[in-house]
Parts: sequence; structure tokens; C-alpha cells
Amino acid sequence: SSAKKDKKSAKSKGPRLFPTKAELEAMKLAREAKAKPAEKKGPRRFPTKAELEASKAAAAGVSKPAGKKLIEKVDGEEVELEEVELEDLEKLVAETGEEVVEGASDVRVVNLNEEAKKEEGEFTLKDSEEDDAPPQTVLTAGATADPVKDYLKQIGRVALLNAELEVELAMRIEAGLFAEAKMNSGEKMERSFKRELAWIVEDGKRAKNHLLEANLRLVVSLAKRYTGRGMLFLDLIQEGNLGLIRAVEKFDYTKGYKFSTYATWWIRQAITRAMADQARTIRIPVHMVEVINKLARVQRQMLQDLGREPTPEELAKELDMTPEKVVEVQKYGREPISLHTPLGEEGDSEFGDLIEDSEAIVPADAVSFTLLQEQLHSVLDTLSEREAGVVAMRFGLTDGQPKTLDEIGKVYGVTRERIRQIESKTMSKLRHPSRSQVLRDYLD
Repeated sequence: SSAKKDKKSAKSKGPRLFPTKAELEAMKLAREAKAKPAEKKGPRRFPTKAELEASKAAAAGVSKPAGKKLIEKVDGEEVELEEVELEDLEKLVAETGEEVVEGASDVRVVNLNEEAKKEEGEFTLKDSEEDDAPPQTVLTAGATADPVKDYLKQIGRVALLNAELEVELAMRIEAGLFAEAKMNSGEKMERSFKRELAWIVEDGKRAKNHLLEANLRLVVSLAKRYTGRGMLFLDLIQEGNLGLIRAVEKFDYTKGYKFSTYATWWIRQAITRAMADQARTIRIPVHMVEVINKLARVQRQMLQDLGREPTPEELAKELDMTPEKVVEVQKYGREPISLHTPLGEEGDSEFGDLIEDSEAIVPADAVSFTLLQEQLHSVLDTLSEREAGVVAMRFGLTDGQPKTLDEIGKVYGVTRERIRQIESKTMSKLRHPSRSQVLRDYLD
């Protein structure tokens, strides 16, 4: 009865604000009671209270040993998940030069009640806008000339999360996805129920953004390991952020792992794939990049063991491939050099100054070509106008574009066979010593 009174009072006061945490839990329980059993391929149902307690206990790491590598199936592939401690991330926070949350006893804990109060003043669900978007905040003050420093300051304002809060945010995200699938199913539903689903969808999006923003520092800490390999630091961060988004979408809180442990694999994969596609001036396929990296690792190891550069035969034996294949892979792994690379101590010359231009015309060849053209025209002048025209068009002596027998026949209005006869007769005349002798000198 009290819930009905609250609902009536909310309707009488105009646009309804975000419900409290207790109302959100009541709506989840109500939807759970009415929901049908989910199909195997459909969206998952709301978790029960028992499942919530079990997931919280699992997320807290009650039965999971810490500090060990975990084997888990990610996107249908068994991978090794690396434990990432929150203390490592706090070092990155310290580098930003400012505190994450002032006056907080534990910077890894976010008070959801304060978050809900803040959201109440920022977002209202109007009757005419069932998919109203949250207001966006544009930060303009305090910007510096260093974009990396500005980015670190901006992401440092969001507190880190503990395991319990990660589970709660993941549940809100799951509830939003379930509500969105329910709304898009095409089923007829009451307007009030549809409005409740719309709010749950919006709340799921807010939870997703919260989980993303709280883990942006994890991306920065991983991107630092790949600097100096052909991509800018900020580009590595943005590619890692794409992997973080994918991790948020695929995260299953019921497994009991911390989100940072799961997200590390996706972030690293996104960064390495981006480097394979974008780091080189000439793109090399991903599978070939893996072979090049493997060859480089083996070459470094053998250099330490042997005390000298290994030969292609030694590398081929170690990599189980032919020496010719090793040489080919080494060619693919070379980085291009700019022609404008300065040379010498003073840098007054460039690398391109030492490379011959194979397409440049030698003055002696240019003079010979001009004389040859003059001799050709003088020889063609000894022929009839039709014969000279057929030869000139057949070999492209006028415009540089040789023409076919059909094209020449259309010009003179005769068949291609007649043009062939004229060409054969004309070439016999040109082979006569009286005409060909002046041109033989240019064949040497």
C-alpha cells in the first residue's frame, strides 16, 4: 500500500525522478515474479536474491586463491587471465598529481546513495521522451598543453571500485540489457511498465559508463608497456579503451573474478591488434606480424647464447622453417627509411641525395631520341600518305598509343584485312637498305 501511495504522489508532482535504491530492488523483484523462463539463446533473467548473495561472495574472492594465473574461456578460446591488483592502479592515480576522492576513507569505494542523489538532479524521465538521454558535461576549464596530462587528470576524478561494487554495477548492466530486449520484443505492455523498463535501460547505460570510467586507468597502465613501437601513447590508450568496452559487454560477474582480471586480456588484445594494423607504414597481415615477432625473439635469445648474430640456417633450425623463408621474413620485418633522413654530422645532406633516380632522363639519351624521331619522319616522308599513316598509327609514333587493325580500318573506311596488307607492304619497303640504313645506327 505504501508503494502505491509513493507512486501516486510521484505522478502528481510531474516528471518522475530516479527511484530510490529500495524502489529499484522492488521493481526487480516484481519483474522476476512475472518473467517467463528465459530461452537458451535469449537474454538472461534477473538474478534471484540467492544468486546475488552467491555472486557477491564469489566476487569477494572467498574461495579463489589470489596472485595466481587463471585459465578461462574468453570468446570461445582458453586464455590465461592475469591478476591485476588495485594497488597497482593506485600508483597510476598518484602520477596524476591529485586525489581521486577527497575525504574518503577508501578511494576504491563509491557510495551508490550519493551517486543516486546526484543523478536525481541531472535526469528526469518525461512523458513525451521515453528514451531521454542523460545530460552531458563538457569540461573546458583547467586544460593544459599536454593532452596526456589532461587525460590522466580527467580519468583520475573517478574512484576505483571494489569487488562488491563491480558486481552491483554488472547486475545493473544486465538488468538494462534484459529490459531493452523486453522493450524490443514487440510485446504489448502497459505504459507504466514500459516507462519502468525505459528507466532500467537508462540505469544500465549509466552503470556501464560508471564501470568503464572507473577502469580507464587500467588501460593507461597496460598501454605504457607498448610505447615506442610505432604508435602514439594516446592512440594506444584509445585502442585499449575499445577493448575495455568489449570487456564490459562480455563480463560475467557470476564467475567470481575481479573485473580488472578479465578486462586485462581484452585490453591487451585490442592494443596488439591495433599495433599490427597501424604501427607500420606498410601494413603487414596479423599472422605475418606474429611470425616476425617470433623470429625477433628467437634471434635475440640466440644472440645472447652464442655471443654473435645467428645465421639464417641456425634460425631456420630453431624455428622449423627453411633458410629461404627466414630471409624472406626478415625482409618483411624491415622498417622503411625516409629519403629525408639527414646524413653527416651537420645534417646538410639527405639520404635521398645518394639514391639514383632510375626514371631520370640522361641528356645523351634525350638527344639520341630526338634525332631518332627526326630520322623516322624523314623515312616516312618517302612513303605514300596512307602507308605513312598506317605505320604511324600501328606503332603509336604520333601519340604513343598503338592502334589495332580494326581501329585503323575504321579511320580509312576499309577492312582490317586491307590494313594488314598495307602494313605488310609498307614494312617490306622500310626494310630496304635505302631506307633502313639510316636507322640501324640507333639499334646499338
